[in-house]
Formats: sequence, C-alpha cells, structure tokens
Amino acid sequence: MKKVILSVAVIAALGLTSCKNETKKETETTTTEVSKDMAMTDLSFGVRGNCGMCKSTIEKAANGVEGVTRANWDVDKKKIDVSFDDTKTDAMAIHKAIAASGYDTEKVAGSEEAYKDLPGCCQYDHAMMMNQSGEMKSEDYSNHDH
Repeated sequence: MKKVILSVAVIAALGLTSCKNETKKETETTTTEVSKDMAMTDLSFGVRGNCGMCKSTIEKAANGVEGVTRANWDVDKKKIDVSFDDTKTDAMAIHKAIAASGYDTEKVAGSEEAYKDLPGCCQYDHAMMMNQSGEMKSEDYSNHDH
C-alpha cells in the first residue's frame, strides 16, 4: 500500500513540474505576440530651444502625437529622444507637431506664429546648432559673440 501512495506522489510531482514549464512557454509566447502588435521605434533628432520651459513645450508637443510613448528633450544637446509605435505614427508627424509648437527641428522649421507667442526666454537663435554631442556644446558657446 505504501508503494502505491509513493508512486502517486512522484507522478503528481512530475505533473506539476511539466505544468510550470508549459506556463512559462505560454507567457513567452504572449510577450512575443504583444511586441509584434506594437512595433516600437526609438529615434533621436535635433530641436532648437533654450530652457526648461522649452523642454516642457517640446515634450508636450511630441507626446501629443498618437502613438508616442516617451519624449525627452535634452536642453544642452538640443536633441530629443522619442519612442513611438510606428503602426500609429511616423517621425515626420512628430517633427511637424514640434514645429507647430514654434520650435525648429532638423527637418521642419518652426511655425513663425507659434514662435512669436513663445515667452522671451524661449525665443531661440535660429542659427543654433542642434543634435550636439557634449564636446560640441562647449565649443559652440565659446564661438558666440555675447
């Protein structure tokens, strides 16, 4: 009688182990399917601006585009990092949204009307370098006449 009970316990333990493995496989499959549905793209491009208020306006404009999941503008480098679902939008739509808020991007000039409405501290130099590396930043500032 004890041998029968022991055999049942071993079979039950093996059954639990295989169930756990199957559960893991299902989870992996689900994750793969979700990432196929959302084709995420990461992109960086230059955007002119000056200050923290610019950062807020630029990021708000980019995040306002359907499909954008993250936007972070670097004040020093004049560069924005954006993540978006490319089944819902594309890079040009993000450039246009930022330009409509008054800021120049690498591909689209900012709206003059929106630029005029920006606070004084946000009215940037239209010849400003964009998408800078850290080293270019210090050289860029030393070349400006103040």
